[in-house]
Amino acid sequence: MLEKILIANRGEIALRILRACREMGIATVAVHSEADRDLKHVRLADESVCIGPASSTESYLNVPAIISAAEVTDSGAIHPGYGFLSENADFAERVESSGFAFVGPRAETIQLMGDKVSAKNAMIAAGVPCVPGSDGALGDDPDENLRLAAEIGYPVIVKASGGGGGRGMRVVHTEGSLLSAIALTRTEARQAFANDALYMEKYLEHPRHVEFQVLADTHGNAVCLGERDCSMQRRHQKVIEEAPAPGITPEQRAPMIERLNRACLEIGYRGAGTFEFLFENGRFFFMEMNTRIQVEHPITEQVTGVDLVREQIRIAAGEPLSFSQSDVCIQGHAIECRINAEDPVRFLPSPGTVTQYHAPGGPGIRMDTHLYNGYTVPPYYDSMIAKLIAYGPTREIAIARMRGALGEIVIDGINTNIPLHIDLMKDANFQRGGTNIHYLEKRLKIGA
Repeated sequence: MLEKILIANRGEIALRILRACREMGIATVAVHSEADRDLKHVRLADESVCIGPASSTESYLNVPAIISAAEVTDSGAIHPGYGFLSENADFAERVESSGFAFVGPRAETIQLMGDKVSAKNAMIAAGVPCVPGSDGALGDDPDENLRLAAEIGYPVIVKASGGGGGRGMRVVHTEGSLLSAIALTRTEARQAFANDALYMEKYLEHPRHVEFQVLADTHGNAVCLGERDCSMQRRHQKVIEEAPAPGITPEQRAPMIERLNRACLEIGYRGAGTFEFLFENGRFFFMEMNTRIQVEHPITEQVTGVDLVREQIRIAAGEPLSFSQSDVCIQGHAIECRINAEDPVRFLPSPGTVTQYHAPGGPGIRMDTHLYNGYTVPPYYDSMIAKLIAYGPTREIAIARMRGALGEIVIDGINTNIPLHIDLMKDANFQRGGTNIHYLEKRLKIGA
């Protein structure tokens, strides 16, 4: 087993990794920016190293500084968490070529699945259902692109091959606007991702976002831990997630589990990963794969009893999975609300000092956060400051527990989106389950 792990991240996920390491008897190194020297995990880690100024470009994205910190602390592995460098193939390669274990997939796998065209082709080869669309990157022939769109059927969506986080995509409803949409998206992609390759797919108008959690080791074993519904979104950013996805039947789940386990083996996957799908009219359509731990991993942990971060670390140490697919048992229901430091109406970031913090409690309640009284939320990073998870034997009980927990939280000194979550827990359509990815944005517009 690994003796010391450097945590190349910040906030709640860094604290989550640190706690898993402690439980496993593994020493920890926290790297941090100058603005983050008072983070909880920095205070709790066995060692800490400042790797640069507040700007993430000069700190959490500074590969030489992170590698150097691992060298001077004699770390055995680097855990990237999520965001920042977690899906950067060059970083993964640098880590392993420098003699450290990377707690994640191999660089070539990150690169394969990070490019949406090559990822889709790999999934088609593995028998995973994909959205009808172009077989590869779009060419420059306007007539061919018009013919392809007509064959797919409008509306279509033009996407950047290297895009992500809701950027680099444009929906096209008519033939007359296709070519200009392609030109604009190509320009945006070149500027944002240094990759102007595009592809085209059928645009599903009322889909849900359903994703499957997988784990795979280096011994030819892969398991799927069921699915999560992440359809409650704003500007392509998830707000609420739940597991299992409401309305997904065992007959729909079983063949997907089999296909995704096979896909993991065929692409040589290693570690934790998530296959993301659009789900409409009883059919799954592959979107992309996230080659890292997800923000919403706790709800899968709650319904399966599997510690995903622990398994990540064991896999990185060369250990086989500690269980098989037949051992996976999904019980009960879990919901996660992302708590952000932001205005709940205008959604503007709200950095500042937390003057009072009180965590909720009670049966089935879990709060993943790095907050404490007196902590100052900096303005330089993502606004998410906590994840509130409610578990219950049924979805109805999980919602009731979440409502109670949201009413107990005290976070004074800054604004948060807790009022929005309280409102959504009372929403009749959410309570019924199965809302599509456009529901929240339409609801917010109507409310405005």
